[in-house]
Amino acid sequence: MTADVLDRFSPATREWFGTTFREPTAAQAQGWPAIANGDHALILAPTGSGKTLTAFLHAIDRLSTAEEPARDERLRVLYISPLKALAVDVDKNLRAPLRGVQLAAERLGLVWREPTVGVRTGDTDQSERQRMLRTPPDILITTPESLFLLLTSRARETLRHVDTVIVDEIHALAPSKRGSHLALSLERLEDEIARAGNPPPQRIALSATQRPLDEIARFLGGAHDVDGRLEPRPVTIVDAGVRKALELDVVVPVEDMGDLGAVVEPATELAGPTRRSIWPAMHPRLLDLVEEHTSTLIFVNARRLAERLAATLNELHERRVRDRRLAALGLDPGAAADSDDPTLIAALAEPVPELLRAHHGSLSRERRLQIEDDLKGGRLRGLVATSSLELGIDMGAVDLVIQVSSPGSVSRGLQRIGRAGHQVGQPSKGTLFPKFRGDLLETAVVVQRMEAGEIEPTRYPRNPIDVLCQQIVAMTAMEDVTVNELARTVRRAAPFADLSDDVLEATLDLLAGRYPSDEFSEL
Repeated sequence: MTADVLDRFSPATREWFGTTFREPTAAQAQGWPAIANGDHALILAPTGSGKTLTAFLHAIDRLSTAEEPARDERLRVLYISPLKALAVDVDKNLRAPLRGVQLAAERLGLVWREPTVGVRTGDTDQSERQRMLRTPPDILITTPESLFLLLTSRARETLRHVDTVIVDEIHALAPSKRGSHLALSLERLEDEIARAGNPPPQRIALSATQRPLDEIARFLGGAHDVDGRLEPRPVTIVDAGVRKALELDVVVPVEDMGDLGAVVEPATELAGPTRRSIWPAMHPRLLDLVEEHTSTLIFVNARRLAERLAATLNELHERRVRDRRLAALGLDPGAAADSDDPTLIAALAEPVPELLRAHHGSLSRERRLQIEDDLKGGRLRGLVATSSLELGIDMGAVDLVIQVSSPGSVSRGLQRIGRAGHQVGQPSKGTLFPKFRGDLLETAVVVQRMEAGEIEPTRYPRNPIDVLCQQIVAMTAMEDVTVNELARTVRRAAPFADLSDDVLEATLDLLAGRYPSDEFSEL
C-alpha cells in the first residue's frame, strides 16, 4: 500500500517521506490518490493524523518539479485558515517538508525548485503586502477575511493562476455566516481564474470533527455549470475519522454542588453578600494537575476568565514554591514572615518562574507567538486559553487538556481534548471541571457522547442576506456585472443554491435604496 500511494510523487519526495516517516497515516493513504487524480476532496481525520501534510504534499511536489512560472503567474496554491495564529503555524510547519525534500533532491542529484511561501492575514504589515503584490509566492496562506480583501483589490490579479485551494478546519467555518462569506469568495475566486482562461482550482478541505460528511461536502463543492444547468460539484469524501482513544475524567472539587451560591457573609453598606464559590476548591486541584504534567492546556470560555485564572494559579504556585523552600530549610512558612535570617530572606527573594500564561485572540501576533514558543520550549508548563487554541495549532507534546465548565458541544469537546496526545497513535487525556449543578449535568452528557463519538450534525446557513449584501457591494465595486451573471455566481455557493429571484431582486433594491423610505425612516 505504501509503495502504491507514494508512486505518484517524485523521487525526491518519496525519498524524504520514506526516511522521515515509517508509513503514511490513514488520512494520507486514502487522501493522496484522490488528490493526485485532481478530485475535489473532503478529508476527515482525527487531530494528529497528518492532515496538513496530506493536503500539501502533492502541491509541494508539483511546484518543486515544474519549471518556474512567470512572476505574475507564480501563485498556485491558496491555503485558507480560520485563524491567523493557525496560518502562521502552518507556515512554520511547511518549512520542514520543503527543506527535507530539497535535501533529498540534492542527495539524489535531481533538479529541484524551492516553492516560496507567503502569509497574508490581518497581522501582515503593509510593506510585506506590497512585496507579495510585486512578487507573489508559490503558496499563499491566508484567512477568509483576507481572501475577501484580496478579491476586492488590485491584488486579485495575483490569484488568477491558483490551481489548488485548501480549506483547513472546515467544520469551524461551515456552520457560520463566516463560512457562507467564504463560500461566496471561493466562487468569486473561480470567476477571477476563469477570466484569465484557466481551469477551476481543485478544492481540498480538512477537518477533525464534522458530521454529516455529505452536508460538508456540499458546502465545500458548491455547484458548477453543466450544459447550462448548475449541478453540485462532485467531492470525494475521505473518511479516515477513526475515533481517537480518550482518557476522560470529570472532577467535582466540592462535596455538595447544591451548596454553591449560599450566603457566607451578609451584605454590608459597602459590598453585597459573600456567597460560597467553587473556585477556592478548584484552584488547588487545577494547579495540582498542571504541576503533575509536563505541558497542559486549560480551556475556558471567556478571555477575562483566562487572564484571571492564569494570574490566580501563578500566585498560588508562587506561594507553594516559597513554602517548599522554607520547608526544605526546616522552617515553618507561617512563622517565617518577620524573620531577619539572611538564608530565609534569600530563599524568599529568589524569583519563581511563571508557570502559566493566558492565550486568546486579543493578544498581539508577536505576543501569541512568544507564548506558544515558550510552551513548546518548556519555559511554560501550561496555557489558559479560549477558542484561540481550539483548532489545529501545533502546541508540541501537550499531555493533558483541562476544560473548565462544559465545552458546550461534543464536537468542541473532542476538538479541545484532542489537543492532548497530538501525535499519531497517542490517546487524548482530558479532565473536565463543571462549575455548578446544571453544568455538571451537561458535562456528563457531553462526555458520554464524546466517548461514543456522537458528534452533533453540522448544517450550513441557507440564504444569509447580510452576507449576500456585503459580497454584492464588493463585486460591483470592482467591475460592472449583470444581474444574471451575479445570480449565477451567487447560486454556485452552496448556502445560496436556493436563492429565489424575488429575494435577489429585493436585496438589490435594498442596496440601491429602492425601499419604502417613510416606513424605514426610523432606521
